[in-house]
Formats: sequence, C-alpha cells, structure tokens
Amino acid sequence: MSDATLHATDQNPDDFAVQIADQIESFLVAVTEVAKGDEPDSAVPFLLLEVSQLMLAGGRLGAHEDIVPDERYEPDTGPEQDVDQLRENLARILDPIDVYSEVFDPYEPRRAPVPARISDDLTDVITDLRHGMVHYKAGRTTEALWWWQFSYFSNWGSTASATLRALQSVVAHVRLNQPLEELDGLDTDQDLGDDALETEAGHVMVREIAGPLGLRPVT
Repeated sequence: MSDATLHATDQNPDDFAVQIADQIESFLVAVTEVAKGDEPDSAVPFLLLEVSQLMLAGGRLGAHEDIVPDERYEPDTGPEQDVDQLRENLARILDPIDVYSEVFDPYEPRRAPVPARISDDLTDVITDLRHGMVHYKAGRTTEALWWWQFSYFSNWGSTASATLRALQSVVAHVRLNQPLEELDGLDTDQDLGDDALETEAGHVMVREIAGPLGLRPVT
C-alpha cells in the first residue's frame, strides 16, 4: 500500500485498522508541521490536542484483543528515518518547558521522579509509530496493528501519556495563572533525587512562557 492508497476509497472508514492508521498518520503529520516552527505561538496547545487524540488510538489498541501477526518473523522495514533534526526543532520551540519530571511506573513504590524531555518523548513516539506505518503502507495491515499494539504497551503508550501530562500541566498553570514548579536547571543527563531536584531547580514563571507559547492566563 503506497502513500497514494493509504486512504483509498475502497477502504471502509469504519474499519478498525483504517481508523487507527488515520489517527496515527494525523499525529505524525501534525507534529512534523509543529516542528517546522512556522507557528510557535500555538505549539503547546496544538501538541496537547494531538497527543490527546493519539492516546485515544492507543486506548483502543490497548483494549483490543491481542493482535497476532501473520508471519512468525517481522518483515524488514529498512532503515529508520532520522529524527535528530525533528528532535532539535521541537526542543528549540518548546524551550523553556521542554524538561519536566516524570515517574515511570506509578505502581512501583517510592520511585523518585526523573527528568525527561517533551522533545525526546515525541520523537521516541514518532519512531515507534513510523515503524508500524511502514508496514501499513506496504499492505501488511495485521503486522502494523500488531506493532502499534505491542509498542503501545512496551513504550509509546507510557511515553505519550507522560508527555500529555506535562503539556496539560503547562496549559493548566497558564490558564489558572499559577507559577510553574521550579524546573529550570533540571536536565536529563542528571540522576537526581527529590532533594537534588529542589536544589537544582530555578524559577520558571508562567508569565515568562505564556506569551511565546501562545497561552493566555485567566485574568
């Protein structure tokens, strides 16, 4: 299945595979457009919307029965697309709210928050989704669904949900006119405990990011 036939008229729009592929393709296109930086003022609200919609596709994959691929071994999809430029563009656009603190497993007791980057998370998710899209566009629909479901559980589901929480928090802080927690100075190459997080943190106020990111606090 080529790009030209991805949404062919003979496909049933009510088909589960078509709907999932449409949602994933929409996310891939949208985030790529955001990364171009043509409309930086709307980047955060737009990403909040797109990641929210992607999580709906993930939830549907997660609730679906286990998808079994047609072949025992996954067909070769060729080299992965390079995402370094995409990551760098997103990091530039999202500065200074790119870095946030995250708890990887909420059911594992007493795990300290760790630093993460929205730009890293988005490109990580995109890499997983693109891999499945190669199968889908090649006509290997079951293989694509299997990969999207498997990687939803193993990687992109938790990564996207953490990103969504960070984006929602930024928007909420701005709309409620509340200062952000102190995260300036926190970085992903640091292994920090709770005390160190507070020590290393600087001050990032809503008023410093609301305008550049196109967010308007409540007056």
